[in-house]
Amino acid sequence: MEIKDVTRSLAALAHDLRLQIFRALVVVGQQGITPGTMAEHLEVPAATLSFHLKELTNAGLVTQERHGRNLIYRASFAHMNALLGYLTANCCQGEACLPAATTSTACQC
Repeated sequence: MEIKDVTRSLAALAHDLRLQIFRALVVVGQQGITPGTMAEHLEVPAATLSFHLKELTNAGLVTQERHGRNLIYRASFAHMNALLGYLTANCCQGEACLPAATTSTACQC
């Protein structure tokens, strides 16, 4: 992953509502969700949701697919995993991290 992609993704997530939208998309998984359902669930106006979905899509964190008359939005798990991989590539100086279940943090260096 290129550093410009990393900074664009982190910048997109550095907004309370966009982070909330992305997390909601992660929760629903690969089935995705329509903007109307998401706007209702998150209690935000459709125009506001649309603006933030566009920002997340431009950052590569969200995909959209037309299904009949509806748009379905999904979290881009491949992009999310690449971002997390980039952020943790040198975790614990190359040593295996302890499992999260045995520590209070993901990395026990």
